[in-house]
Amino acid sequence: MTTQRHRFCLSLPIKLNLMINKACFLLLTLLFVAQGFSQTSEINPPDYIKTITFRSRTSSQGQLPIIRLGEAFHLEFDVLTTNEPDFYYTIEHYNFDWTRSNLVKMEYMDGFDNYRIVNYRNSFNAYQLYSHYDLQIPNQQTRALTKSGNYIISIYDENQEVVFTRKFMIYKERLGVGVAIKRMRDVKFIESKQSVDITINSGGMNLNNPKRTVNTLIIQNNNLNTAITGVKPQYTIGNELIYKYTNETAFWASNEYRFFETKNVRGANVGVQFIDLQDIYHSYLFADAPRANQPYTYNPDINGNFLVTAIDTDDTDIEADYTYVHFSLNYPKLTDGSDIYIYGNFNNYALTSNNKLTFNSESGRYEVAIKLKQGFYNYKYVVVDKNGKLNEGLISGNFWQTENNYKVLVYYRDLGARFDELIGFGEATSVNISN
Repeated sequence: MTTQRHRFCLSLPIKLNLMINKACFLLLTLLFVAQGFSQTSEINPPDYIKTITFRSRTSSQGQLPIIRLGEAFHLEFDVLTTNEPDFYYTIEHYNFDWTRSNLVKMEYMDGFDNYRIVNYRNSFNAYQLYSHYDLQIPNQQTRALTKSGNYIISIYDENQEVVFTRKFMIYKERLGVGVAIKRMRDVKFIESKQSVDITINSGGMNLNNPKRTVNTLIIQNNNLNTAITGVKPQYTIGNELIYKYTNETAFWASNEYRFFETKNVRGANVGVQFIDLQDIYHSYLFADAPRANQPYTYNPDINGNFLVTAIDTDDTDIEADYTYVHFSLNYPKLTDGSDIYIYGNFNNYALTSNNKLTFNSESGRYEVAIKLKQGFYNYKYVVVDKNGKLNEGLISGNFWQTENNYKVLVYYRDLGARFDELIGFGEATSVNISN
């Protein structure tokens, strides 16, 4: 008996070690799985990289890149330095919810990535020196992207550190997507929200168990940060999937975007009060006022987008100059820990220190200066509370009459498939909004 007890006591440390090792292994496995299947966010660029745009035949400058399968496109950006640094790129495939897909690179890419971006040109006749980089896909190394779905392109510097990332989508149209914009059905929000009705016509395509295999992404004004995802069809009529929700597909209507134009750096344009030349040109905009308590006024905009344009230039890629644009907002100082930001497609709707306004006690205004390339810009003031919750309408207001653009993407993963295909794309504006 003594010998058995002695052996049992000796085995205790061994058993404890085995239990601890198993627990550690399980914890590491769970962390790895959580990391591998967590949603991926975009990495914002440093301040010396500006004007990141996708350009293709069907995707205008400044818009969210939604590209047809097989269509060529360009990723372009400016580097505001004089040393012409080297940059490299990689492209990864993702599921509809921006978790990494199970595909290996050879399954969605013909060729290779992780090559240097070789096409760049230096600025000409501009106060701000910069280099304009242009990556075209396909190219000699990356010959084609062969699968539809979500993608993220990552730009690295020569030290293999990520400089910035951008999301884009490639679709292969296999079914029809009807989009209709309605006033909010809930009378509590009928004056401030817009609802999106969707009809997916599968045609001759057999959608197996659509409530499980079909996913949608609804995007307002190309802003992925406020997009609605994961909404399932309410019911099926023949070969159509119907989405007519009250709350699940509703967006705050917000207000028309504010805008300004700096195509002429030597003279005041739309929204610009005066110009000042220091090291580079400074464009001071007229002070803005909150519009939440004002009546709605239709003011045509481009739904948050921007367009690089400059007079007396032949090539805006390298001849358009950069100016410091000074924004100011007449708004009382917030004392509840909230912050005010200015954003739009020009900065990918990011909320960073570069576009956060600070309160100037002397002027009694919120102010910020942002270096932007010459052009026509839409922008909006938004509030983020101390808990990180975004409120787009606190300063601008929410009006059901606002003209907004809505895009609907339809993803499909057949039973047993390994990735989400992007098989449908529909678009509508609230110009023809109805009850």
